[in-house]
Amino acid sequence: MDSAFNRLDAAGFLQIWQHFDVDDNGYIEGKELDNFFRHMMKKLGMSDDISEEKVRQLRDRFMSAYDFTSDGRLQIQELATMMLPEDENFLLLFRRETPLDNSVEFMRIWRSYDVDSSGYISAVELKSFLQDLFLQHKKTIGPEKLEEYTITMMKMFDGNKDDRLDLNDLARILSLKENFLLKFKMDACSQEDRKRDFEKIFAHYDVSKTGELEGPEVDGFVKDMMELVKPSISGTDLDKFRKVLLGHCDMNGDGKIQKNELALCLGLKLT
Repeated sequence: MDSAFNRLDAAGFLQIWQHFDVDDNGYIEGKELDNFFRHMMKKLGMSDDISEEKVRQLRDRFMSAYDFTSDGRLQIQELATMMLPEDENFLLLFRRETPLDNSVEFMRIWRSYDVDSSGYISAVELKSFLQDLFLQHKKTIGPEKLEEYTITMMKMFDGNKDDRLDLNDLARILSLKENFLLKFKMDACSQEDRKRDFEKIFAHYDVSKTGELEGPEVDGFVKDMMELVKPSISGTDLDKFRKVLLGHCDMNGDGKIQKNELALCLGLKLT
């Protein structure tokens, strides 16, 4: 399949992606996936009689090679690996052996590039993000290519098409894992169960292991808490809730949330 796309560039790839990601959820899955492989078989002249079985066989073959997360669907980075020549596949820069598994690191990245604290990543800020990413990977890129890739990225991941990226858009780019708090029953019955869950939750967000949450640790916790009740949040929403949380929990006014402060806020006694 690679040879059929050796002249494909980022813009051409985007057209294919948008055609098959019909529901614009960042994946090609289910019927979309079958339609994609049926289209590929026609394009490559692989068969005059394209049966469901032949489509399934081709899909299984390529999914075993390119479905890096083994979730039975193709992410945009996975499809780019399948279709784009390496010198055009800037999306490889975002592919991780394991997805980003902590919202704390995610929020550290967010704060670094939302330079004007608008609650969104603008095209200019996205360009800066891409430029730094190329430097990290020791790759040289000219201004024209950087501009092209910035425009393409914005079109690929700007979910509500407002020419800026929100928290959910960046989470798609960085393959952020499922919300950590979904693992826990917030209505756990016994005090003992709640204390055990609290210890696990606090340890997850206390990345610095200082016994207190600060900076992006507070941000990561706030982001995941908010998303339990509101799946789509903006950076502005997050900043408002962060202020409310600190107002309630930061009892000594140091801008951090100590372990015992958060426990008291949640109605828990640790001793």
